[in-house]
Amino acid sequence: MTAMLEKTEPLTVNRHVRDYVSRVRGGDIGSLPAVLGLIALCVFFGAMRPAFFSAGNFANLFTQGAAVTIIAMGLVFVLLLGEIDLSAGYASGVCASVLAVLLTYQDWPWYAATLTALVTGLVIGLAIGFMVAKVGIPSFVVTLAAFLAFQGIGLILIKGGTNVPVRDEVLVAISNKNVPPALGWALFLLGVLAFAAIQLRQWRTRHARGLVSDPLGVVLARIAALVLIVGAAVYVLNLERSRNVLITSLKGVPIVVPIIVVLLVVLTFVLHRTAYGRHVYAVGGNREAARRAGINIDRIRISVFVICSFMAAIGGVVAASRANSVDANTGGSNVLLYAVGAAVIGGTSLFGGKGRVIDAVLGGAVVAVIDNGMGLMNASAGAKFAWTGAVLLAAASIDALSRRRAAATGNR
Repeated sequence: MTAMLEKTEPLTVNRHVRDYVSRVRGGDIGSLPAVLGLIALCVFFGAMRPAFFSAGNFANLFTQGAAVTIIAMGLVFVLLLGEIDLSAGYASGVCASVLAVLLTYQDWPWYAATLTALVTGLVIGLAIGFMVAKVGIPSFVVTLAAFLAFQGIGLILIKGGTNVPVRDEVLVAISNKNVPPALGWALFLLGVLAFAAIQLRQWRTRHARGLVSDPLGVVLARIAALVLIVGAAVYVLNLERSRNVLITSLKGVPIVVPIIVVLLVVLTFVLHRTAYGRHVYAVGGNREAARRAGINIDRIRISVFVICSFMAAIGGVVAASRANSVDANTGGSNVLLYAVGAAVIGGTSLFGGKGRVIDAVLGGAVVAVIDNGMGLMNASAGAKFAWTGAVLLAAASIDALSRRRAAATGNR
């Protein structure tokens, strides 16, 4: 009788908080380190360089880290299976090269060139996934070979070391233009109402069925937090950022931000609200158990590489938009390192079975803040790499320690 009463006992706010603290102590820390680290970094750089909190720099943070964040969102799917894709950076460069070549040399319309670049990403992911799942070559080896090959393919497409301009107004606007302030507020209101409706509907459904659900106070607090954080961001981004308004006006949410939000919502829905997403977590958590449950392991493995390369293609389009061109360095240099780092720093486990798409966004914000803040402090490129590497190592260490703690407490 006592056990039955405990099952039906409503979950209060205090109990919810105690349960959360208990999960953290048991090793289930989620994105908490990334959130705390992001706050600490913002406070530090804001204290050292007050310009860090300016509206212009705030907008620059979004456009600066957009491509890496999008690529990291795709990498989350691969990492959930305990796999790795070392080619994601240069895959984005190849797709961006396809886009630029078709636009500049073949005079294709922007939509046809963009669609071809995205299809190129799908084909790349399908080829990599087939080699890993069907041929049985480890993902590290396959994607390392692709990493090297795509550098050469990119050079061939852009004819060596030339710079191919991207001048189409629609594509350039993705990373360089802003949503009108009124539309920004309208999108904010629409997003908040949709989020509130989903949260309250889920709470009401579970409560009506007698299932365990978050307390209503926690749900309302979650909605209020979204309103405050996103509302403050929209307000700041709608401030005038131009140094001379007589020449041009510069205000509004960067267009790339709604694009990232849409991708986040869609991919989160896929992972958490579909049978496919449950299969991904099942395969990442215990591949043999998933196989015995009837899940097509090979299909899942191929699909995550397809998603990863497709997101890399989108990241390549965004990168080409921001630079207004494509060259031999597009998708290269530190892009892959930052993308993998963003996913892991945000809370996605390198061991598989644990992670969310929002982790890539949080980790991407951490990486962008480090890069931007140290740039404001006139730090050298070496210092940026060193600090980013240190943060990545700390995130991986926290992941390993939390998994060990979870195993010891039986909270796997």
